[in-house]
Amino acid sequence: MNDRAVSLFEQYEIEVNRTWKGRGAILCDSDRGLLILKEYCGPADKVKFQDLLLRHLQESGAVRAESILRTREDEMIVYDQDRTPYIVKTYFDGRECSHRDAQECRRAAAALAKLHKASDLSAYEELRGQPVLTVEKEYEKHNRELRKVRKFLWEKSQKTDFEIYLMKHYDYFMNNALQITEELRYDAYEDDPCEGFVVCHGDYQYHNILLTEGGEALINFEKCARDCPARDLCLFLRKLLEKNNWSQTLGDMLIESYNRVRNLTKREYRQLYYRLAYPEKFWKIANFYYNSGKAWIPGRNMEKIEKLFAQERDKQLFLENIFQL
Repeated sequence: MNDRAVSLFEQYEIEVNRTWKGRGAILCDSDRGLLILKEYCGPADKVKFQDLLLRHLQESGAVRAESILRTREDEMIVYDQDRTPYIVKTYFDGRECSHRDAQECRRAAAALAKLHKASDLSAYEELRGQPVLTVEKEYEKHNRELRKVRKFLWEKSQKTDFEIYLMKHYDYFMNNALQITEELRYDAYEDDPCEGFVVCHGDYQYHNILLTEGGEALINFEKCARDCPARDLCLFLRKLLEKNNWSQTLGDMLIESYNRVRNLTKREYRQLYYRLAYPEKFWKIANFYYNSGKAWIPGRNMEKIEKLFAQERDKQLFLENIFQL
């Protein structure tokens, strides 16, 4: 981050004590507490929606979450000399939730349920104007990309070890993706398409859950969007389960922790199953490979896909035993 960005704090009604660099950001100790200056990559109108949600969460008192500061001119986005946009948000003195600590992960699951209860659209009329994300369309786009990658691989004359390994298992994951998408599409016809949507965090994973003396604090709401609550819960579970070989004990415990605060409906439960069942990790690996330079394929790509194949049986057993649909 450009050091000149520090001068952007001058546009705010704050007294800066000191600043230091964080991970892709600048932290600031001020008379208004701990703040963070980050580059803003989203559309300008999205920050208004984000601010509306965060102010509502603060007023509800349901969860501790960041808030966006406004400048002296009442602006939420500021620009440096190169017209790079930034926002300043409150921050928390704490550490990330540990994916190795089951109790911390249970607390994070309960915090997510509190977030979803507080962001129910039926309780906050102003948020209804935002578009709703539909996972069927998202997966249809993924499937088109998977077809494109497969076509490219088939037509490639000389293949690396990684490409041969990828092709060997491609049809299994491709067929799985198509089947899950079709089941999702069929399932969507049975429900009211506007029922049960909340404002999701959009990137709910342990990196964005800070443990502080005052409890859990949620940060990085830049990807917040209207969607089924299963969107957040799926990402949270998948990230943890991939690191724990799809432990049925852990998965069951986290879903139970969520349900103690906010019960998943039957529709949300089915949505969670479909989202976990979709081969998201395979799509990510294939898509990253296709969109990066092919002259040299990082060794880590092979490690990721070998781990994915090794865990597939555990994942299928997890889905069969945890979800009784």
